[in-house]
Amino acid sequence: MREVPFEAIHIEDIPEPEHEKGPDEPDWRPVRIHFGITSFGTNAYTARKAGQLLVEEHSESEESGTQHEELYFVATGHAKFVIAGEEVDAPAGTFLYVPDPDTFRSAVAAADQTSVLCFGGTPGEAFSVSPWEQKHDPAVSES
Repeated sequence: MREVPFEAIHIEDIPEPEHEKGPDEPDWRPVRIHFGITSFGTNAYTARKAGQLLVEEHSESEESGTQHEELYFVATGHAKFVIAGEEVDAPAGTFLYVPDPDTFRSAVAAADQTSVLCFGGTPGEAFSVSPWEQKHDPAVSES
């Protein structure tokens, strides 16, 4: 149990985990892991430069090991999403909800210093960590 009733931290102060990262990959801030959240998944991605990848093309289908619906929020900057082949313009303040896990989605930064938050989980089920994130979560790795 935590000793304080809350924790506040800036996105830049959440440490990025040790992992191999290509030059065009965004900064990944594992929000869920940092806070020890167990009821839903949440991560943050920041692209330093316009044109940089924010969200890799993927679906949350059974092949990915999850069936997550996802909610994205553009916190800063400007993003361009592609959802099921359709481009979606997403300036700061935009929410983008993708309820179908089989839908392919991706995003690139349309402005420097673009940050996107992602929240996800499987409808009607207790949250389980995706196989992609498990390799970075010490709490899951130890169990």
